[in-house]
Amino acid sequence: MPQYAILIYEAELPGGAADIPPEVMEANLAAGERIAEMGARVVHEQALEPGSATRTIRKGGLVTDGPFIESKEVIAGFFVVEAADLDQAVAIGRLLPIMDGAVEVRPLLTG
Repeated sequence: MPQYAILIYEAELPGGAADIPPEVMEANLAAGERIAEMGARVVHEQALEPGSATRTIRKGGLVTDGPFIESKEVIAGFFVVEAADLDQAVAIGRLLPIMDGAVEVRPLLTG
């Protein structure tokens, strides 16, 4: 089955994960079961530390603090799923609650 990265973008919250509303956390935790019910599989999922923990390496090897782009949204976490096709992967992405951001679905290169 093809694999897809599902990237979750959100505005950073002052208290990080502790500030995520309980209903959003519950919906995220329930996503794995709903994905399995769709006949797809979560290969990996990972939440990320805040953008302030980021280091960006630029051309020439210069290392700077923070994410590469200035944005109100950061990548909060990601999934890698095996799904039948891009349409199913998008349906999986729609399961994830969005507070103030977006979900990006991107096919992974194979082979």
